[in-house]
Amino acid sequence: MYSDDDSLLPWVYSLLCHLGVAALVFAGIWWSSKAVVVSIPGPIIEGVFIGKAATPPPRKKAEVKPPKPVEAKPETEKPKVEEPAPEPPKLDRKDQEKVTDKITQQKADDDAKVQEELRKKQDQIELAEKQAAEAEKKKKLEEEKAQQKRDREAKAAAEKAKKEEAAHLLAMIADEAKSGQEGTDTSLEAEYYAAIQRVVTDNWLRPESTPAGLRCTLEIVQYVGGDVVSAVVVNPCNADQPTRTSLEQAPMRASPLPYTGYESVFKRRLRFEFKYDG
Repeated sequence: MYSDDDSLLPWVYSLLCHLGVAALVFAGIWWSSKAVVVSIPGPIIEGVFIGKAATPPPRKKAEVKPPKPVEAKPETEKPKVEEPAPEPPKLDRKDQEKVTDKITQQKADDDAKVQEELRKKQDQIELAEKQAAEAEKKKKLEEEKAQQKRDREAKAAAEKAKKEEAAHLLAMIADEAKSGQEGTDTSLEAEYYAAIQRVVTDNWLRPESTPAGLRCTLEIVQYVGGDVVSAVVVNPCNADQPTRTSLEQAPMRASPLPYTGYESVFKRRLRFEFKYDG
């Protein structure tokens, strides 16, 4: 086992060792240091100060500041005590009734003014509506007059066209009669018309709306050889528009029309009555 003396020995040895090292360092420094004399080359220069010695500047006197004036404290105003409002004089019963009647009358007058203003506004609205209705009525009358005028003009134009068509038909009939008087074979002509009517009927696509008892005049224009140029339904005709269109398309579909064997009775423009009895 170790004792306390054994544990202190290392510390003692270490302290002695450090002291010895420090003594050696100090002795080395003292031994090697020498006094060094610095000698500057050249003669020695001496200087002498001539003149009065500089006097110190005078001391400044301390400024004495005047005392600050003491501000006077404002006098505190005493709070005003509001006096109670005087009580209104009490009205007796008659005075109260008068005041009530006055208020009631004023309210009635105000209501009457409001009602009067409302009545005036309503009158203005009714007047504006009446004027608008009259203007609309006038506009309708003018439109009706204009429409009646257009109807009359259209009717007159239709009558004129009808008369022109009738005159044209009469002229064609006269031409045909004249050609017959010049020696045309009427039996061959009848056969020619029958042949054309037959091929046109065969190529007619009848609409479902076509009624029985159809009677329409069909005018056909063709070239020599039977090629159809145009086909038009003319009056008289009791068919509707789809049926008229189908009748006009039938000759175009049947083109060329019969020609060979009918050269002597060929007509560039011809008409015949198309019939359908159902």
